[in-house]
Amino acid sequence: MPPCLAAHPHAHDLAARALAPKNSVLATLPISCWFPTVSAVTNISTYRFAALSGLKELRADLIDRCKAWELKGTILLSSEGINLFVAGTAESIQRLLSKLREIPGLEGLEPKISLSDQQPFNRMLVRIKQEIIAFGIESIRPANYTSPKIAASELKRWLDEGRPLILLDTRNDYEVRLGTFKNAVIPGINTFREFPEAVRQLPQEYKDQPVVMFCTGGIRCEKAGPFMEEQGFQNIFQLDGGILKYFEDCGGAHYDGECFVFDQRVGVDPALRESGYAVCFACQAPLDAADQDDPRHVAGVSCPHCFKGEPERMAERIRHRQAEIARVSNPLPGSVPWANRRPINIPAAHDGRLLLEVLIDLFPHIAPPEWAARCAAGRFQDYGGKLRGSDHRVRGGERVIQTFPPDIEPPVSAAIGVLHEDEAIVMVHKPAPLPMHASGRFHRNTLQYLLNLAYAPKPLRPVHRLDANTTGLVLFARTRHICRLLQRQFLDGTVEKRYLVRVLGHPPDDAFYSNAPISAAPAVLGTRQIDELDGLPSRTDFQVLKRCPDGSALLEAKLASGRTHQIRIHLWQLGWPVAGDPAYLPDRQIGDIQTLDPAAPPLQLHSWQLAFHHPLTGSPLSFQTEHPEWWD
Repeated sequence: MPPCLAAHPHAHDLAARALAPKNSVLATLPISCWFPTVSAVTNISTYRFAALSGLKELRADLIDRCKAWELKGTILLSSEGINLFVAGTAESIQRLLSKLREIPGLEGLEPKISLSDQQPFNRMLVRIKQEIIAFGIESIRPANYTSPKIAASELKRWLDEGRPLILLDTRNDYEVRLGTFKNAVIPGINTFREFPEAVRQLPQEYKDQPVVMFCTGGIRCEKAGPFMEEQGFQNIFQLDGGILKYFEDCGGAHYDGECFVFDQRVGVDPALRESGYAVCFACQAPLDAADQDDPRHVAGVSCPHCFKGEPERMAERIRHRQAEIARVSNPLPGSVPWANRRPINIPAAHDGRLLLEVLIDLFPHIAPPEWAARCAAGRFQDYGGKLRGSDHRVRGGERVIQTFPPDIEPPVSAAIGVLHEDEAIVMVHKPAPLPMHASGRFHRNTLQYLLNLAYAPKPLRPVHRLDANTTGLVLFARTRHICRLLQRQFLDGTVEKRYLVRVLGHPPDDAFYSNAPISAAPAVLGTRQIDELDGLPSRTDFQVLKRCPDGSALLEAKLASGRTHQIRIHLWQLGWPVAGDPAYLPDRQIGDIQTLDPAAPPLQLHSWQLAFHHPLTGSPLSFQTEHPEWWD
């Protein structure tokens, strides 16, 4: 090694600066003569903006050569130039540089060189990219034009003289955290793609003042400068060679801290000595000794700067999910005409019967003439597409497809709120009106359909249900197995379900209940009835919370069973119907509306509290919502 370099404590960093010019004395020396023999691996990093073509052929050639030369690292190729970080033996590095300098536009390629005892890269990648440094502004072409450069020594002279200027750091926040020039303007960006917007937010008066941009080695300023000139900045300079060149020529004058570097050193001080910093795999933040000892630092996972506990991670998941729900529900899927197909499973008990008879028996709430008309219109077929008429004899287990003509579905409320989401369960707040699943006039404007879109490709499974007009808590499972575990808790009576409800009238007792059995089969508009002979056992306990001056009362209802319309039917049967109920009217009358219009006064029934045990951990969980608007 030449004496002038050997005297420097970091000779290999200075040697990197000497390699590039073809006419230099050092360029004629074998690269192995430049470095101490104790270091087995030579690391280079460099870039050059140039108009490159034939990228696919060049990529294939470089992959073959680098593998043959046992090099590892990354080479980015683009029509705008090359950017690379590669490590290997000194001889192999020299072969690579010689090959690259044969490419038109890359003749003056100048690498930065450092040495390491071990290979810092795991494999060799050569990739074709849109840009060698992602910026996203197509009009910026550094191969054709870059802003004027200012040498490191000249910048130091300006700073020594106290010349008025603006120092603009173009780097990401995690790099700035390690150090920057004194009084530099920090744009506050996470990626270089955010830089253009940060420039647009700079004070207008900056446009007439000298602005010196800087980054680690200069590549980002090659794009940042021309963009700032496009934005009207009149006096732009870029620090030639970046912070590293400034350290090499000027030391640490006017600079606080160290410089973040994108290699195994992580950070270097103004003497170009490697610091004791590590780097976080997740967020790229530099980590000092205290950060590395922090329990939130998990190698390859997190650090104190990006660590998120389960509440933070859940909040992030929920924010993402709410955005997806908003996207898939605007416009509502059912607002576009669509032909719907709905399967009907034939129970074994109906084997051999006529299709029309089975339909009337399975769906008594729909008038027989309506079923006959649908059969006559050819709306039933098997999975092979063969039409099935009213006289078709079904088989037990057969699945018949009913087709609904294209239609626009009634509007619903899509204000779905995700309250909890983990690997097993999802708890949501259901608005109203919104049917749980496809039925009647609703096929896609349903809670299940919207959540399936938002959680695609893995649909959720409802553990229980709420009426279309009822608001509040609904529990979903991630898998069929989890759903079965949760439903077993419902069947065993270990789940606590409490509702808030406003009724018409003042019940005389503060605490009362109903255990009237409820019919299993639906009647008109899907309503149920009290059936003392064949009804399903049911019980609801009520507690009066407030008797209101308008003649209504606010109650809490606790379910001991889970029958369809259970709270509404029990209160209706006792003579205190639910306010806003379109089906179970006062004086034991049945209404002619099933699902309310979003603009109509709401059904004042709300699923308020739900408590159960987590299906995976067994730990008790309890959820409670805010009071609904009508409560006060």
